[in-house]
Amino acid sequence: MAIIHRTTLTPTKLELLTSWLPGQLWYQGGAEPRLEKAGGFRVDDPDGEVGLEFMAATDVSGDEPVIYHVPLSYRGGPLPGGDGALIGTSEHGTLGTRWVYDGTHDPVLVTQMFALLLGEAEPQAQSISDTLDPSVTRSITGNTGALPIEVAGVADAARSTDVVVRAAGTPGPLMLRVNRVLRPNAPGLMTGSLGHVTAEWTGPGVCRSRGRFIVLRVP
Repeated sequence: MAIIHRTTLTPTKLELLTSWLPGQLWYQGGAEPRLEKAGGFRVDDPDGEVGLEFMAATDVSGDEPVIYHVPLSYRGGPLPGGDGALIGTSEHGTLGTRWVYDGTHDPVLVTQMFALLLGEAEPQAQSISDTLDPSVTRSITGNTGALPIEVAGVADAARSTDVVVRAAGTPGPLMLRVNRVLRPNAPGLMTGSLGHVTAEWTGPGVCRSRGRFIVLRVP
């Protein structure tokens, strides 16, 4: 299970995101984000090399607060071919320099995101070592294929990032829709979806909400 080191990270994750978010198609805030941690969860890299986090952050720079979802991967060296997905580098008090990426472009994170939907990876607490997060739930239906997968394309939209994959045992591609702007959802599957991962976040004040972080669809 994930080990959370109680140490410093310079610059912090929120500081890195403050510089990176305004350049994203789905950014909806002011000239400069004003971010607060809102929640999220982690999953394990089976090889133990890459840190994998699904982070929610509240931006209060606009007329109304916006909750962003940013999957993050933390690596001990550059991701080959990943320059366009680099959020920044940070100095970790225990692990040294960490390269922080938009995880939708990191094949390790995408594979574990698909494994999470299949029930083959378990959600971990965001800030506590060796602890499952039972508040993160999954729902799946139909032929969703199996691991391994191959990433066939990544595209940003106004509120999401769509990652097209080819999975073992399926005749055609599947799409992992990463909801970038989080909104509370009613329970149940969305029309046309094959499954989803639902998790919690904390909004302004003490409000807690649940919604779909990831939706599996047919493109």
